[in-house]
Amino acid sequence: MPEEAKVEGDLSTPIGTYRLLWLYWRADRLARPAGVLPARPLGAQQGWSESPDDPDYNRPIRHPHGFAADRMARGDRLYDVCIITDHNSDPVMPGAGSAIFVHHWRKPRHPTAGCVGFRPVDLKWILARWTSRSRLIVRERGGL
Repeated sequence: MPEEAKVEGDLSTPIGTYRLLWLYWRADRLARPAGVLPARPLGAQQGWSESPDDPDYNRPIRHPHGFAADRMARGDRLYDVCIITDHNSDPVMPGAGSAIFVHHWRKPRHPTAGCVGFRPVDLKWILARWTSRSRLIVRERGGL
């Protein structure tokens, strides 16, 4: 049976194989994570467009922004390290899902809103060993 297509707001992680493109990190809280991925410090105005009507859909934006957008610099520690995947990136298809990030988890067995979460120590370990040939493989659809 074919897998359903990813739809914006469905709160599920799409099955697939993904490249990790770059990461954001909270330089005010952490040292730059080790590894080969390009890294950008996370600023207070940074966000990620999640509105299919936005010409910048599924791309980084700066707040304030005229469309719905995730705020990247959060009060919690969820996005202290936030890795951007290549899901729906080339080309970007409006409504086909935005912001499939890899980031810190909230707690064991607590779902994300469509992303992939790891314990901070495990994410640090993964990033230190990541190579240009590595891939994130999601085998089972998950979500809320």
